[in-house]
Amino acid sequence: MTGSFYTHSPLTIQLILSSPRCNLPPLSSEYTKDVGSKSHLVTANPSIIRQRFQNLLWSRKTFVDNMKIYNHSYIYMPAFSMKTGTEPSLRVYYTLSDVGANQTVLFANPNFLRSIGKFWKSRGIHAKRLSTGLFLVSAALGLCEEVTIYGFWPFSVNMHEQPISHHYYDNVLPFSGFHAMPEEFLQLWYLHKIGALRMQLDPCEDTSLQPTS
Repeated sequence: MTGSFYTHSPLTIQLILSSPRCNLPPLSSEYTKDVGSKSHLVTANPSIIRQRFQNLLWSRKTFVDNMKIYNHSYIYMPAFSMKTGTEPSLRVYYTLSDVGANQTVLFANPNFLRSIGKFWKSRGIHAKRLSTGLFLVSAALGLCEEVTIYGFWPFSVNMHEQPISHHYYDNVLPFSGFHAMPEEFLQLWYLHKIGALRMQLDPCEDTSLQPTS
């Protein structure tokens, strides 16, 4: 297991952005039909480490066992964007290093994250913080020739007026005012309309229902 304490090369990001996962999501068999099982990059918000794994202060085994499903993925964390994120991010690095885990920890360049935040704010997204998904899409657009996104839908019903959960694995909503999901969606939809990326809104296997430009 290796780690990167600072930035990382564009080539590395381009290789691992092919199968990103946001915030340590479950990849168990009940979900694989919809979201698959492959992963190259998995983001981990420090708040998840605090809430779900007690900041790795008491027991690290549950966290290590949970990480095995991600195989040889890169674990991408904003360790230096906020002071509160540094300690849990370092604990993740040392925990996985100590057990010789297959995952590689990467720490995001805070200047990159800050620049992306300023860019989208200038485009009309006004929230306390951008979603992890929008950060990843922004990175992909700068590094990849073709970008297809799936699951970026901020509403409680789908296009066929059927109720859906906020995440594919739970219906936990962000704190009010923390993210601006509808605003992010409108910006991504605009990028889809002009051909900068492809947004998949219906089931991938149902080609007759794919959105048109």
